[in-house]
Formats: sequence, C-alpha cells, structure tokens
Amino acid sequence: MSALQRIVTGLQSGTLVHVAFAFLVMGGWAMFANAGHPLDDALRAGAVQGVMSAAITLALKKALEALQRQASGLAALIAPPLIVCALSLAALVLAHVIAGTPEIARTIAVPFGIAFTYACIYNFGLWRARDDRG
Repeated sequence: MSALQRIVTGLQSGTLVHVAFAFLVMGGWAMFANAGHPLDDALRAGAVQGVMSAAITLALKKALEALQRQASGLAALIAPPLIVCALSLAALVLAHVIAGTPEIARTIAVPFGIAFTYACIYNFGLWRARDDRG
C-alpha cells in the first residue's frame, strides 16, 4: 500500500473526518436550503444543521450498536434504526424551531434522508452479522 493510499484510508476511517464532513456538507446544504431568506437566517440554519449533523454522525453508530444488542430477531432489524431516526428527527426539528430556521422541512430533508439510509444499511449489517454468528 502506498503512502497516499494509507493517508486516504486513514482519513476515510477517522471519526473526526466524518464529523467534520457532516458539519461542513450538511451545514452548507442548510445554507443553500435557506438562501431565499436573509443571510443571517441562512447562516444560522447552516450552523444549527452543521452542529446537529456532526452530533448525529457521532452518536448514530454507537446508538445503533447499543440498541442492536438489546433486541433480538426481527425487532433487532426494525427497531434500532426507527428509534434512532425518530429521535434524530425530533432533535432536528426542535433545534431548527428554536433557532427560527425559515425552511425547516427543506433544511432537514437531505441530512435526515442520508442519516436514515445509513442507519438502515448499517443496522442491517449488524443484524446480519449477528444472525450469521448465532
């Protein structure tokens, strides 16, 4: 493996990189989603979404793993992503309502869609790996 490949692999697996990426990309999306409003509204929406996406990125994997250990059978496949995503959605909506984000639905649609997809896929992998062992 070349030095460049080792650097790229390290960056891809680093939690800090994932959290920073979530902050920048989803915060940027929120600014875009609120671009038709005054700049301070768009900046506030971007900051709120960036912080929320970073926090959700940090917590999502660990929460799914913990919930996966608590359930069994089909419940272990369905419940963890639904619970984590319901809590994430509630936190996103609440944060944006408190911040006064003008376009809440547009702001959270993309970040929530990505988080939901990730949660379902990652949880399926955990469920399947557990099923293969048991």
